[in-house]
Amino acid sequence: MNILLIYPEFPDTFMSFKHALKFINKKAVSPPLGLLTVAAMLPAEWPKRFVDLNITTVTEKELVWADYVFISSMVIQKDSVRRVIAICKKAGVKVVAGGPLFTTEYEQFEDVDHLLLNEAEITLPVFLSDLEAGRPKRIYRTTDFADIGKTPIPLWELADFSQYASINIQFCRGCPYNCDFCNVTALYGHNPRTKTTEQIIAELDTLYTLGWRGPAFIVDDNLIANKKHFKSELLPALIEWQRGKGQTTFNCQVSIHLADDKQLMHMMAEAGFDTVFIGIETPDEQSLTECSKKHNKNRNLIEDVKRIHGAGLQVEGGFIVGFDNDTHSIFQRQIDFIQESGIVMAAIGLLQAPPGTKLHERLKREDRILGQISWNSIDGVTNIVPRMNITALTEGYKNILRQIYSPKQYYQRVKTFLREYKPFKAETPQNLEHILALFRSIYYLGIIGKERVHYWKLLLWTSFHQPKLFSLAIRLAIYGYHFRRICELYIFKTSLYHQS
Repeated sequence: MNILLIYPEFPDTFMSFKHALKFINKKAVSPPLGLLTVAAMLPAEWPKRFVDLNITTVTEKELVWADYVFISSMVIQKDSVRRVIAICKKAGVKVVAGGPLFTTEYEQFEDVDHLLLNEAEITLPVFLSDLEAGRPKRIYRTTDFADIGKTPIPLWELADFSQYASINIQFCRGCPYNCDFCNVTALYGHNPRTKTTEQIIAELDTLYTLGWRGPAFIVDDNLIANKKHFKSELLPALIEWQRGKGQTTFNCQVSIHLADDKQLMHMMAEAGFDTVFIGIETPDEQSLTECSKKHNKNRNLIEDVKRIHGAGLQVEGGFIVGFDNDTHSIFQRQIDFIQESGIVMAAIGLLQAPPGTKLHERLKREDRILGQISWNSIDGVTNIVPRMNITALTEGYKNILRQIYSPKQYYQRVKTFLREYKPFKAETPQNLEHILALFRSIYYLGIIGKERVHYWKLLLWTSFHQPKLFSLAIRLAIYGYHFRRICELYIFKTSLYHQS
C-alpha cells in the first residue's frame, strides 16, 4: 500500500513567520508533528512519501504512485485543504483525513473518503483493521482519550530538516482549566495525559541522531498542566540530556502560574527553555471573569511577566479584544499593557467562538454565531456578533496592531525587554545561519529599511548595555519586520512607518 502524506499550506499570518524565515534560508517554521506521528503508526512495510506544501508542491507523478493520501490539518489551513482534496479527486486517489479541522468541521468535507476523527491513536488502528478486512467505513470517531504513553516516535526521517527553522515535540495533552473560548478541553479533555520521560528522551535522541541541532517547540497547550511530573521527572532528564550537547533550545506554552515558582523557572532555563507563550488575554478583570480565565485574576500580570523575563525566559503573549465586558477603553489599555510589560511578540486577536466551547454554546443560544471560525488573526473577522459595535471593534483592533508594530513602539518594547531579560547562560557561538541573518538584517533593515534609524539605535544600545544579547536583538528586529509586513500587506495595505 503506497501512502502519500500531504501537509496543507498555512496562509501568510503573524505566526507563519514567512517574512522572517527568508533571513535564515528556511521555508517553514516546523514539520507537522501529527502527520509524521500518524506515519509512524502505519504498517512499517507500506512505502511512504511526505509532501509539505509549505515547502514544495505535490506532483502528478506522486499522486499516481499513491494508493491513499493522508491529510492532517488545523482550521487555519482550510483553504489549502480544499485544494488538496480537489487535486486528489481529480487524480482518482482516495483521501484519509484527520486532525483538529476535520474533528470539528467534518460535515464540510463530503469528498473525503475516510475521516479519522478525535485522536488517531484510537481511530487509526480501527480503520487499518477494517481496511485489511476490505470493509473500511467513512467516519471513525471516539469519545475516549488515548494513552499517549504508547504513542510512537514520529517518522522524522521523511522530513527534510534543512527546510525548517524548528521542530515540534509533545509531552502532554489536555488542560485542567476551562476558558470558555478555548476548544482544547473539547478536543483533548481536562485531565492532562503525559508521555513518559523515556519517550521524550528517545524522541530527542532520534532527532539528534538524524542531525537536528535547532530549537524545539513543545506543543502542549499548557506544559505545566501536570506540573509535578514535568518538574520532578522531565526537567531533570532534560537538564541531563543537554550535557555535552547544549545546542537545543526549547519553547513552550504555559499558564501565568509559572511566575509563582522561582525554582521551576530556574530549572526550565537550565534545561534550555528560553521562550514561553502565555495567554494573557486581557488586563480587564471583568472580561477575565466573563471568559472563566480565573487563574489570571487578582494578579499583577505586568509584574508576573517581568519576573519571568528576569528568570531568563522570554514571554510571548496572547491577547483578545471583543469580550462582552470590553469598552472602548480596552484598546489603549491593551497597548499600554503590552508596551509596559515588554512583551515583544504579542499576538492580538478578535474574540472567536470555536465549536464545542462553552462560548459557542452560549452565543448560539443568544443567536450570536455568524458562521465558521477562521483562526486567521489577520483577516479582522470574527464568527460572533459582539456587544460592541463591530466597526468600532475592528477599528480598535487595527489600532492596537498599528501602534504596537510601528517601528517606534516595537523597538521601544525590545529595549524594555532586553533591559529586564537575564538569560541563564550566554548565547551559543554564532553559526552560519546567525551570520546570514545579521548581514541580511543590515541590508533589509539597516540600509534599505525605513526603520533603519530605530534598527541602528537598537544595535548601538545593545552593544553598550547588553552585548551578550546582540544576536537576540537582531532576531527580534527581524521578527518586527515580519509583523509589519503582515500588517501592511493584509490589514492596512499601507505603511506603518508614518507612526515611527
